Amino acid sequence: MTTSSAPQTPGTPLPDAASITTIACVGIGTIGGGWAAYFLARGYRVQAWDPSPEAGERVRALIDAAWPALTQLGLAEGADPHNISVHTDLAEALDGAEFVQENAPEVLEMKQQLLADIDEHAAPGVVIASSTSGYSMTEMAVKATHPERLVVGHPFNPPYLIPLVEVVGGESTDPAVVDWTSRWYEQLGKSVITMDREVPGFIANRLQEALWREALHMVDNGEATVEQIDRSITDGPGLRWPLQGPMLTFHLAGGPGGMAHMLDHFGPSLKSPWTRLEAPELTDELRDAVVAGCDEEADGRTVPELIAQRDQAIIAVRQVVEQLRRETGA
Repeated sequence: MTTSSAPQTPGTPLPDAASITTIACVGIGTIGGGWAAYFLARGYRVQAWDPSPEAGERVRALIDAAWPALTQLGLAEGADPHNISVHTDLAEALDGAEFVQENAPEVLEMKQQLLADIDEHAAPGVVIASSTSGYSMTEMAVKATHPERLVVGHPFNPPYLIPLVEVVGGESTDPAVVDWTSRWYEQLGKSVITMDREVPGFIANRLQEALWREALHMVDNGEATVEQIDRSITDGPGLRWPLQGPMLTFHLAGGPGGMAHMLDHFGPSLKSPWTRLEAPELTDELRDAVVAGCDEEADGRTVPELIAQRDQAIIAVRQVVEQLRRETGA
C-alpha cells in the first residue's frame, strides 16, 4: 500500500505528466463520474472511490451513456471504458494513483476531512485537485498535512464534454503545483484558465449566477416564462458566445469604436434598473413556478433524452467552432 508517510515539502518532485497512467477519482457522482469517463477516453486507468454501495452501478451507467459522445469527439489510443475499478476503501483507490481528482459534495467540513484523508494516503508528490464549484482551496486545505500539493481544478458539467477547467491554488499551494496542474489539464485536451487569485465561485460560476438570479427574479415577478428565458439565450446572445464571449461581443457592439465607444455610449445605462443582482427569496411559489416551467419546456422529454440532445448540440457547436478557428486562426 502506497502512503505519504515520507515527508512532503514544497520541493518534492512532481510526477512526469507524460508518464502518468493511473488516476484516482474520489467521489463518482455526476461530476466525478463525468471525470472518470473523460480520463478513460484519454487512455488512462481510473481507480474510483465512493462510499455508496450503488456507486459502481451508477458510474457504469454514466460511462456507457457518455462513451458514444466521447467516441464521436475522438478517443485516445488504448482508451477502454472498462479500465476502471471502484473501491470503498480510500487508501486502496489511491494506491498507485499518480493524480487525484476529488469530487465530493459541496459540504465544506466533508471536503476538509476528505482532502486531509487523501493527502494522508496519496504518494508523495502526487497532485490532489478538487472539483469544488465554490469553496476556496485555502478554506478546504486546513486539515491537510501537505496543503502545498492541493489545488482547485474546477470543471463544468458535463466534464467529459465541456472543455473549461479553472485552476487556482490556495494560500499554501506551491505555485509549481498550480503550473503543473494547468499544463496537465491542457495535455488532456482541456481549455484551462489559470486564475491569479482565489475568488468565491471562481469566474464562470459567478457569471452564471448573475444570469441565474436575474432569471429567477423575472419568473418570480411574472415578467417572463422559463421557456422565454431559455430561448432568449439559445436564440439570442448564446449563439454569439461559443466563439466570442460577452466582453468581445460588447466590443463588437461598439462598431468601429469598439469597447471604448460602447462604454461611452451605453455607460449611463449601467445605472438603469435592468438587473437585480440580489437573489429573490426562494419561496414555494417561485420554486413551483420554475419546476413547472421546466416540465413544460421539456414537453415530455426525459432527463436522459435531454442529456443526449444537449451532448449532441455541444459536440456540433464545438466541431463548428474548432473548424472556424482552424480556418481563420481565431
